[in-house]
Amino acid sequence: MAIASERQELVCSLIGLCVKVSLVAVVGVSLVRLASAYQERMERQGELSAVLNLEEAKLAKARERFDQLFMVEGEQHLIREQNQWIAPNRLRVVWHDSRP
Repeated sequence: MAIASERQELVCSLIGLCVKVSLVAVVGVSLVRLASAYQERMERQGELSAVLNLEEAKLAKARERFDQLFMVEGEQHLIREQNQWIAPNRLRVVWHDSRP
């Protein structure tokens, strides 16, 4: 009886060991997948952060431009910027080619 009891105890120990090893393997695989998902999210967050910084810079530039145009001297500033505008007391001539 002692041998059968020891054998049964050995089988139970082996089953317990297999369960523990499989749990450790599941936890290990889960940690690896979690780490890769975390790394991917961090990369995406970095990309989004870079895009956000670019868009914030564009917004700041647009706000500054808007403020310049609506200042007291904004109209004159705009006229000075526009070099394609016609000077006072001048006529613009536009040539059209009538040939097909």
